[in-house]
Amino acid sequence: MDFITAYINQYGYVVLFLALMLELLALPLPGELLMGYAGVLAFQGHLSWVGSILVAGTGSMVGMTIAYGVGYKLGTPFFDKYGKTLHMGPERIERMSKWFSIHGNKLLIIAYFLPVIRHITGYFSGITRLPFRTYALYAYSGSFLWVTTFITLGKLLGP
Repeated sequence: MDFITAYINQYGYVVLFLALMLELLALPLPGELLMGYAGVLAFQGHLSWVGSILVAGTGSMVGMTIAYGVGYKLGTPFFDKYGKTLHMGPERIERMSKWFSIHGNKLLIIAYFLPVIRHITGYFSGITRLPFRTYALYAYSGSFLWVTTFITLGKLLGP
């Protein structure tokens, strides 16, 4: 974590954007800690609170959009071929697709607050061919709710 804080101290918004984008592509980065630290920096006056929220939200939106595109492009043929090695065979994909068609919109908003789940929702939304407008509305709303929550917590608890 020290190297990330050193980078965010030096490069600020760029690191915030890239880290959240990469985290939502399933790289194991500490997004909540990073946003909390950005909130502390906003409290100290080194970063803007609104700027941090906009940059972090945009980074997570870009990551989720790429994940959706990858899931859409690879689709079910990828999982038909490699799913058993990933424990995602056709029957599991079918069950998840049915569940996702019923509860998917709500999941896209709250998934950001659930580690691991937030990393697969973008891919799975693309695989199940959730319409992009619907996906974008809920995923992007959840993104800004998530980053606003953690950056604000960092700003309020920073002192």
